[in-house]
Amino acid sequence: MFDLVIKGGELATATDRFFADIGITDGKIAALGTGFEGAETIDASGKLVLPGGIEVHCHIAQESATGGMTADDYTSGSISAAYGGNSCFVPFAAQHRGMGVLETLDLYDSRAGTASVIDYGYHLIVADPSETALAELPEAFKRGVTSFKVFMTYDLMRIDDRQFLDILTVAKEHGALTMVHAENSGMIGWMSDRLVKAGHTAPRYHAISHPEMAETEAINRAISLARLVDAPLLIVHVSTAQGAQMVHDARLDGASIFGETCAQYLFLDRTDLDRPGMEGAKFMCSPPLRDHATQEALWRHLQGGTFSVFSSDHAPYRYDESGKLSKGPDASFKQIANGMPGIALRLPLLFSEGVSKGRITLQQFVALSATNAAKLYGLESKGSLAVGMDADIAIWDPEATRTVTVADQHDNMDYTPYEGWELTGWPVHVLTRGKSIVADGELMAEPGQGQFVARAPIDLTGYPGTKVPELDDAINYGARIAP
Repeated sequence: MFDLVIKGGELATATDRFFADIGITDGKIAALGTGFEGAETIDASGKLVLPGGIEVHCHIAQESATGGMTADDYTSGSISAAYGGNSCFVPFAAQHRGMGVLETLDLYDSRAGTASVIDYGYHLIVADPSETALAELPEAFKRGVTSFKVFMTYDLMRIDDRQFLDILTVAKEHGALTMVHAENSGMIGWMSDRLVKAGHTAPRYHAISHPEMAETEAINRAISLARLVDAPLLIVHVSTAQGAQMVHDARLDGASIFGETCAQYLFLDRTDLDRPGMEGAKFMCSPPLRDHATQEALWRHLQGGTFSVFSSDHAPYRYDESGKLSKGPDASFKQIANGMPGIALRLPLLFSEGVSKGRITLQQFVALSATNAAKLYGLESKGSLAVGMDADIAIWDPEATRTVTVADQHDNMDYTPYEGWELTGWPVHVLTRGKSIVADGELMAEPGQGQFVARAPIDLTGYPGTKVPELDDAINYGARIAP
């Protein structure tokens, strides 16, 4: 007798599809088989039973460097994630200039601890890698925060190459994964200033101000820095074909380089920025939306395994004076908050456009929705349907059709960039540790039900890494430069 049994569904992992019942006890998957009985039963006949999604790139209750706050807190953000088939998420805890690392984590603990309906963790954003901050990073690792993000652009967030190397070195020593927003700040600033000076200030010029070369140069530099010290690195939100190819080539060469792309780069394009009036502001994100040919190239890299992670980069700024239009209705593209909502649609979009249209297999969907992220980010008890794992489960109706509306996002936003899209396939029941979060369109959980999940160090088995001659103790006269 189990606490809960999910019966009659077709299960899928990152490698297999099969019919079985799931027996759940104390929030864990206790058995897979047939003929189970439980105190409670969920009938999943005709449905797909998948690992709950893990969203690992989202901005929740986070101030920007200029002081703007995202529209979603840990309650609305986690509820929106759950309606989108996710049972766990890992938002960012943003350190800003002058803040300590532990101070930053304490701040986000106060925001998340009694608010989230699903399990959560943090990536630490490091914007001020002072000696004090670097000394505190090992304590962050002990708290289970084993990944952090740096920026190569934005004046108040940008680190230089030497600081980047310091962070990569500390991360490697403690088994942490560094993430990077890779764009060349000088190129973007040079382009932006000249566009604005010439009077080209509409949202459509945002894409012009962030040339593809700004991303590819920065990705090349980031990979080179990581390879110098043989440290793992994930390039977030890759938006260019050449950038994706660089990730592919580095991986083929044995480097522990990982790539992520996001829904907007597969489903939207730069023409969305050229809408009437200021409507294009709704589609502004960085890196910007590209063209259709780039979409197709990114799909091929997704299908071929270049991208380990597929994320939403949910950055919810409302289309009003609290968000996108905080600098007024006639603000230039340089003054408009960057980011789009999408945490509830990441997986429905990928299922409808990927699985339902035959672009990817159901097993690839599972890998991209949960399993890869769990393995990469050290969520050891999540991401698969196996005995002993957390009962984080999403039951999908593969034939359900939905027309996207902003109301169905259950976030704190006043728009969705996918309004009116017709999608096939929808999550109808989501559980975290065996407890129902969303069922048949109804919220079943209370804020605070989600728990903080401490994460393990990154597992780099199978990545031989790189060793440049100057850091090889055998030939550099014993000069120990990096751990």
